[in-house]
Formats: sequence, structure tokens, C-alpha cells
Amino acid sequence: MILVTGGAGFIGSNLVAGLENSGAGEIVVCDHLGIFNKWRNLSNRDISDLISPEQLLSYIDSEAKHLEKIFHMGAISSTTETDADKILKTNFWLTQEIWKKCAQYRIPLIYASSAATYGNGQKGFDDKFTKKALSKLKPLNAYGWSKHLFDCWVTRIIESGAEGLCPPQWAGLKFFNVYGPNEYHKEGQISVVLKLYRELMEGSPPTLFRSHNSAYKHGGQKRDFVWVGDCVKVMLWLLENAHVSGLFNLGTGKARSFSDVASSLLVTLQKQAEIRFVDTPEALQTTYQYFTEAKIGRLRSAGYKSPFNGLEVGIKKYVENHLTKDDPYL
Repeated sequence: MILVTGGAGFIGSNLVAGLENSGAGEIVVCDHLGIFNKWRNLSNRDISDLISPEQLLSYIDSEAKHLEKIFHMGAISSTTETDADKILKTNFWLTQEIWKKCAQYRIPLIYASSAATYGNGQKGFDDKFTKKALSKLKPLNAYGWSKHLFDCWVTRIIESGAEGLCPPQWAGLKFFNVYGPNEYHKEGQISVVLKLYRELMEGSPPTLFRSHNSAYKHGGQKRDFVWVGDCVKVMLWLLENAHVSGLFNLGTGKARSFSDVASSLLVTLQKQAEIRFVDTPEALQTTYQYFTEAKIGRLRSAGYKSPFNGLEVGIKKYVENHLTKDDPYL
């Protein structure tokens, strides 16, 4: 049995599909579904059970001997959420308890960290998990800080040498800018790929933020955009390689501009339009990331060899296999 927290969410539901297609066995999802269409992320899936986050810890206690691995994708992932106590309750304190249960019952744990831990990127994007390396990072929002706080907590345990306090396998994945099917419920947190696609299909010009940094032209802001299917492949690889533990960046290793995203969509959709630029909201200007690019050397050194889809390939898959279909869900 495999437990996926946040399994009805974007990355989590893609992972559930990947696990099901790989024949991984019984899959249990832990999540809140809410009042919108998040449930549709699981509508094509064959899951053995669905539990609420309030049941999670007691469920692990009761089913520990049956659990092969836990993928902890559940989190408050909004970078604009301002209730820090709410964020810490889910992203830090609950994750600590899950880690402790996995250490107690010897259950491997894969958890979601984030590229938001790198802040403005001035300290680079190196995924070393030493206390010294992590202490240099300065996240720009409460979400990024909560993920960073847990990475630091894990690192203190690892550096203490207390193996009994660790799950038999553990991996934290610093997801960069993930895009792909089943993100439709995320409203203001959807990928720029989906945002621009919707604008173009409505007959509007693709709209991007102006740059408020002289080092970047309008639309020249860059992100490491990673196709969600590639993220799933990495997690399935970790499932099959129980000897691999550590903190790993999960991105393509190549930053691309927002203008590249718009251009790729225009080519895929065979449309022509001029990009429209608007000011970045004032509240976001001081916390805006102008550049992210994953260093993936540690993941490669750990043995992961599969290539990552380039931006143009990923966008083409997204549009042709999902967004233009009657059922866009995976």
C-alpha cells in the first residue's frame, strides 16, 4: 500500500496516476477536496481509499505494517497566503509528525520541498543539505520559509548522526515551476502556461508582468519550467531505488523566459498575437523571483539518468493531450 498526501492536488494526482499506471498496488489518498472541481483530479483513478488530513496520523498508526511508502505532497502551497500560523501547522508541524511516524514504523518517506526556499536566488540554487549551506538561504514568503524550516529540521537530524530518528529512505524534492494537467483548480496559483493558454483561447493577448528590475527586459524574467510528468518519473524512480536519500532539486536545469512560454504557445496553437505587459502588483514587487534554475547535479549523481522534456515539448504535450480535449484531466 502507498499513501499519497495531497493526492487530489496537482502534483499529487499526477503521482497517483503514475503509481497506478506502473502497477504499484493499492493507493490511498489523503486530502481535502473542497467545494470546487478538485475531485475531478481523481475521477479517472482507481484508489483504494480516501482519508482526510485530520485522520492521517491515526491512519499511519493503524496501517503502518501495510504501508510500503509515503509520498507527502500535501501542503498549503500558496505563495500569497499571509496566515503564517496556518502555513506552519500544515507545512512544518504536521510534516514533522509524519517524519517521526515514518522513522518509528520504518516507512520510506518522500516529501515535497520547494524552489521557493531559494528566495531571490542571490545565493544560488545549490541543493546541498548541510546546515551551513541551508543557513544562507532567505525565502521571500511564508510558504517558502515553512518549506525551508523543515529542510533545516531534517538536516539537523541527519548531521546529528541519529539514524534511528530517520525513515529508512527519505528524500525532499525542491520542485521548481511545475506545469501540466490537473492544475485547473488552483485559481490564482496556476502555471503561467495555463494562464496564457486561457487568455489566448478567450481571444485576449497573452499578458505578462513588466520587469521592475533593470537586469531583465519585460518578459525576460526566467524560471525553470518543468513538465509534471518528469516530476512523476523522478518520484517513481525513488520508489524503485530505496537506497537513495537526500534533498534534491527537481527542475530541468535550464531557465526559460516568460516570453518563451508565450511564443511556444502561439506556435503550438498556430496563433499570432502581441504580448501585453502590465505592472507587477506592488505587493509582489519586493518578493518577486526574476530567475530560477535548478542545479540537478546531485540528482544525476544519485543515479537518475532520464532526460527532462524541454519547454516546447512539454507545452505541446499539455495542449494537444489535455487542454484541447473534452476531458483535460489525467
